[in-house]
Amino acid sequence: MFRNAAAISLHLVGLLQGKKAGASVTRHLHQTFTMAKQMQARRLKGLDYNPWVEYARLATEYDAVNLGQGFPDFAPPDFALEAFQHAVSGDLMLNQYTKAFGYPPLTKILASFFGKLLGHELDPLTNVLVTVGAYGALFTAFQALVDEGDEVIIIEPFFDCYEPMTLMAGGRPVFVSLKPSPTRDGELNSSSNWRLDPDELASKFTPHTKALVLNTPNNPLGKVFSQTELELVASLCQQHNVVCISDEVYQWLVFDGCQHISIASLPGMWERTLTIGSAGKTFSATGWKVGWVLGPDHLMKHLRTVHQNSIYHCPTQTQAAVAESFEKEQLCFGQPSSYFVQLPRAMQRSRDYMARSLQSVGLMPVLPQGSYFLITDISGFKSKMPDLPGAANEPYDRRFVKWMIKNKPVSSEGLRPLHPLLFCKG
Repeated sequence: MFRNAAAISLHLVGLLQGKKAGASVTRHLHQTFTMAKQMQARRLKGLDYNPWVEYARLATEYDAVNLGQGFPDFAPPDFALEAFQHAVSGDLMLNQYTKAFGYPPLTKILASFFGKLLGHELDPLTNVLVTVGAYGALFTAFQALVDEGDEVIIIEPFFDCYEPMTLMAGGRPVFVSLKPSPTRDGELNSSSNWRLDPDELASKFTPHTKALVLNTPNNPLGKVFSQTELELVASLCQQHNVVCISDEVYQWLVFDGCQHISIASLPGMWERTLTIGSAGKTFSATGWKVGWVLGPDHLMKHLRTVHQNSIYHCPTQTQAAVAESFEKEQLCFGQPSSYFVQLPRAMQRSRDYMARSLQSVGLMPVLPQGSYFLITDISGFKSKMPDLPGAANEPYDRRFVKWMIKNKPVSSEGLRPLHPLLFCKG
């Protein structure tokens, strides 16, 4: 405080020594005290750190291969690329605004396609909202439903945006962990071995609980929640009148014969569930940034309020490309030629190759049932290299990742089948 006062005094002395002091002194005083105000909104306090930003910067600095983010290194399917070409070279009106809550052909096909899967007849106007990626869908949901003091249950490990989005909305994150079951010596661990403790989960629900965030298949663990596990979550949400925000962007990326089940399809859950999807993950086109939310109108109307007062409108051409892609996929859905059948088969082969590669260098992977990701146990390295550089309170896995970037050089934050990425657990 004294340092700031001295600076202001010196500034004023300089002004008073000048020839034009009157108005100039007033103007500079105003500018000085204006800049002394806190510019950052309170809701951003403590949210400036983002691991993706940090590791991407380090990867660039050390010219490392960045294996940290979940996006493919291969092209979308031919029919999706053709759909995008049609959108940018066809109807000139696709260069202009479309309906605020979604390009009508896209909301129509989403309602038709997912209505059958969820067992509900969806209205394209009231049950579907198109957003700027699934990330935009999540942000809109948190802003629309989470209020000051509301508690949001988040299942660990979790996609890193759930916590800051809860805090930014004024809510309080409440964490409950998936816990691994012991494995036999030499047995490869699986994400299916990680389970919720029913009593612990039940203990997290209070009168202040507003929402539970479900992510299946899970990022970064790759766990696909079973029907029994989903029924447990559904029962507690109904018992405590809690909304379920269900992030299902990896629903088509399931392996080993696992079946993805949308919690909104369970009895009594449609009316309290927001189901979030992503064209980026669905058609391997993450740069298109098209996402959506499906849900009952009594919840969706609040998301539309946030949407119309923030984003308002999403790019028309990418929406048109996604609409045409779904129309093509719907014709062969469930058949061997379906992209939703071919993609997980190819990814499973890559997953198995990566798991063998990790084992060959002494890492212990947790075999995912779904998603792009694969985590691995680095405790073997920790016993050999316990004193990696880094801050005293910095977790070992973060120090290990930074050591990898600077010395190997590989940037890693999770482990994705197509590109190995390490989300290291010490």
